[in-house]
Amino acid sequence: VRRGVVRGIEETTRAIQKAMKDAERIAGVEVGTVYCGIGGEHVAGQTSTGVVSVTGGEIRTGDVARVNDVASSVPLGKEHELLHAIPQDYLVDMQPGISEPIGMTGSRLDAQVYLVTVLSSVPQNLRKCVEGAGYHVAEFVLEPLAASLAVLTADERELGCALVELGGGSTNVAIFQGGKIRHTGSLLISGSHVTNDIVHGLQVTQQDAERLKERSGAAWEALVPESDVVELPGSPGQGGRSAHRQVLAHIMRMRLQETLEFALDEITRAGYHQRLPAGVILTGGGSQVPGIVELGREVFAMPVRVGKPGQGLTGLTDSVESPRSTVVSGLALY
Repeated sequence: VRRGVVRGIEETTRAIQKAMKDAERIAGVEVGTVYCGIGGEHVAGQTSTGVVSVTGGEIRTGDVARVNDVASSVPLGKEHELLHAIPQDYLVDMQPGISEPIGMTGSRLDAQVYLVTVLSSVPQNLRKCVEGAGYHVAEFVLEPLAASLAVLTADERELGCALVELGGGSTNVAIFQGGKIRHTGSLLISGSHVTNDIVHGLQVTQQDAERLKERSGAAWEALVPESDVVELPGSPGQGGRSAHRQVLAHIMRMRLQETLEFALDEITRAGYHQRLPAGVILTGGGSQVPGIVELGREVFAMPVRVGKPGQGLTGLTDSVESPRSTVVSGLALY
């Protein structure tokens, strides 16, 4: 799987099968149905409006369902399909800012709905892999939406915040305000770019770069003592080598700073710059790097914290209390 898209059906099927068998064995549960996260730059979001006239003067569940359907029936073209239709706000007789119109009196009901669309081939290939592994897909869920269930507080959603998920395959940005998701976007830069920079900068293999990143990496050079040295794996041509840990931190900081700057551009483009009192919540594997909060505060100039799942979950929660398990924990809560 690269950048949220399946690149090899057989290998992905094998990986799903192995992961699910391990999970079933540990939990002592047999699973038939799975919820599947979906993300990447093929995901798009748009706001759509719909209007219906209310029958009988009082707004009922059927009226709300009708207006949501009207707002959701937008031509998407052959290649795209609708993933979520998330109601944002309702207007009753042109009065805005109503989140729950059922039971109110009025003759006209407007709805603003946020539509999340995906490239049709992406869920189709993912479904093929899951079914090949012997499971049934209950639903595809937008990854930032799942992640938000695991790490955001009710106050953060209400006040306004941005969730930036620094994944290995893609970086996703989701903006919440008034308790609802308002915008979603995906960046072309991800954790794999950081690994590639280490490969070129320190002349090591992909595997060794990943290990260096996890064990000795940092996103803020000032946090690394000048005397710290990391041992680099020797190669037949070079023998044993070492490098200052600050060099590794510098390589990582440059790429992570660029990633966060792209995320800020996405927030600004959506019209939420300096309109998010609850600040930015970083999550995903990339947010585990020491110094990422300091770097985030410098780039965003707002409050920044790292979101870890674990609230609302029981059982073996210590194994998922790391930012890299945010999406899967969120899918379980979903």
